[in-house]
Amino acid sequence: MQLFVYSDFSETECLALQRQLPADVAVTFRTALPPEQQRAAFQQAEVLLGNVPRAWLAKGPPPQLRFWQIESAGFHQYEGLELSFPVTNMGDFYAWPCAETMVGGLMAHYRHLPELAMLQSRKQWAGDPIRATLGLLRGKRVIILGSGTIGQAVRQQLTGFDCHVHFLARTDPQAQLHSKEELQAALPDTDIVVNCLPGSAKGFFSAELIGAMKAGSVYASVGRGNTTDEPALIAALQAGRLGGAVLDVTSQEPLPPENPLWAMPHVLLTQHTGGGQPHENDGKIALFVRNLHHLRQGQELENQVKLERGY
Repeated sequence: MQLFVYSDFSETECLALQRQLPADVAVTFRTALPPEQQRAAFQQAEVLLGNVPRAWLAKGPPPQLRFWQIESAGFHQYEGLELSFPVTNMGDFYAWPCAETMVGGLMAHYRHLPELAMLQSRKQWAGDPIRATLGLLRGKRVIILGSGTIGQAVRQQLTGFDCHVHFLARTDPQAQLHSKEELQAALPDTDIVVNCLPGSAKGFFSAELIGAMKAGSVYASVGRGNTTDEPALIAALQAGRLGGAVLDVTSQEPLPPENPLWAMPHVLLTQHTGGGQPHENDGKIALFVRNLHHLRQGQELENQVKLERGY
């Protein structure tokens, strides 16, 4: 069996993967090949690990490909592809760290931690004037967009702050809100919106919804940058209508230097690091090895997805 690994693993991680593979699995690492040979090696794959460029699949996948393990939770860049073999993603692997980034960012906003860190870097003591401006995350009214694994982890963490949490999810019967109209009606009484939507929900949080948000409320986003009307968000922040934003994702990444989000004092940019955690690549390898075993044993794969449906 021929395995092609597109993922950017270190030499140590490559060796760790090789040690866990069955003896009859031959592996080729993209990172060990010159660029001009990479796509040809991919065409020989029976099993694939990593997020290959969509263009590599434009004329169809390798004819003998039997299984593809995507190394991310999101896969909107592949939406609409119809493949005859199983595809899996990372499932809830990133859910808890993404949620910690959102909750940590919200705490930092209300407790003015970025401002205090900046003062510390200047060796400047402000003290009491800042103390008088601090807020609390405790008891806030929160709407989470998307009731998937990240949204559920955010809710779980916010329960420790006695927050009142509602979900917006189109098809989840346990969510409190199911449509844009219901969301828009709830926003004027909401302190925090946390966007955990996948890239397939392009443009969902529109200028109209941003305009309906409560004055001084906070917007946080950890799903995909294309789900937010970013110009409308920037305009609302510049006008002082919103209290701030915690953004792990933006519409363009890396964020261009000229983007005004960089210079806004009440915006925290976490630069798409939300899923980061100790031994991240080891976790990807472990899941792939388990799924490879399932495949060879004819067992159900973990975290199987349908690219044509977007989930």
